[in-house]
Amino acid sequence: MALTILYFAGARDAAGLSREPLERAPASVAELRRALGDRHPSLARILPRCRIAVNQELAEDGDALPDGAEVAIIPPVSGGAPSCSVVERPIAVEEVAAAVRGPGRGAVVTFEGDVRAETRGRRVVRLEYEAYVPMAERTLAALAAGIGREHGAEIAILHRIGQLAPGEPAVVIAAAAPHRTAAFRACEETIERLKRDVPIWKREVFEDGTVWVGLGP
Repeated sequence: MALTILYFAGARDAAGLSREPLERAPASVAELRRALGDRHPSLARILPRCRIAVNQELAEDGDALPDGAEVAIIPPVSGGAPSCSVVERPIAVEEVAAAVRGPGRGAVVTFEGDVRAETRGRRVVRLEYEAYVPMAERTLAALAAGIGREHGAEIAILHRIGQLAPGEPAVVIAAAAPHRTAAFRACEETIERLKRDVPIWKREVFEDGTVWVGLGP
């Protein structure tokens, strides 16, 4: 049975319609995101910032899509997304930069950390990120607040967990300040402190084995 896709607010404007059928249901929510981005190129730009609900329940990208489901594309609500979050979905620079832009901030500096295809001569099949999510998000928020005060900057951080393929972004940081020097320094300090202090772990999966970063030879 066909899926019914519902679009709201900015997603509706980008897709150019409020609802449509999709005759063949993709296997997962992640595949649906890709299919809708291909179907509506203007929607592809904002899909990474949208939540997806299946039969009126919020779904994760790895969830299956039942036949005949009602699927809602839900843009960020008026309160906005948390500025420091750990998520299990694709992430993008623009959604993080948008959280820190403001009329008095003339410089916006971003950092995107992508999965490398090779480590010390070994081909990376994928990375697996794990986090103690409540503590990680509190630590990220504390880092952003403290470093922001020190440099007079507004900082947002988004870190993805789960399985990531080479080329996919794992972390995005944005720092905005009145002038570029403060924004650059705040962004650099944030990634250095994140890698040291935040309870997020990374396992590299190779063709011939795996290793937790920090615990390997």
